[in-house]
Amino acid sequence: MNTIALFGAGGKMGLRITDNLLKTTYAVRHVEIGEPGRAALANRGVTAATAEEALEGCDVVVLALPDNRIGQVVSGFDHLLRAGTMLMALDIAAPLGGVLPKRDDLVYFVTHPCHPSVFRGEVDRLAQFDFFGGVHARQNIVCSLMVHDVK
Repeated sequence: MNTIALFGAGGKMGLRITDNLLKTTYAVRHVEIGEPGRAALANRGVTAATAEEALEGCDVVVLALPDNRIGQVVSGFDHLLRAGTMLMALDIAAPLGGVLPKRDDLVYFVTHPCHPSVFRGEVDRLAQFDFFGGVHARQNIVCSLMVHDVK
């Protein structure tokens, strides 16, 4: 894996991912259409790319988008995904809703954080109220490869 296209890079989840990927050596192409998101990326020294620019030769597409927008966005660039590309969803809702392209030449990966207040007994008071994790509470994550029945 050499190149990542991050869709929704300037949004709530996208900025968290952007901040972490800026600490790596991966080639990341940040896609963001909203002006507030583009400004947030610019404040980090990142220039937003178009979908076409981001997808050319990329290995992984991360969908940091609201679930109800994923189908619409992905349908606009499905034809640009080359065989072997990993399509990564950050929640199971869109894949289970059937809005990802059904292609047997793509790899599908679904990941989602576990809410720490539900899955682990935190002792620290700040951690007990860090419902989304990653700030004060330890964050676990569920990861899964997904297979579409393309028949």
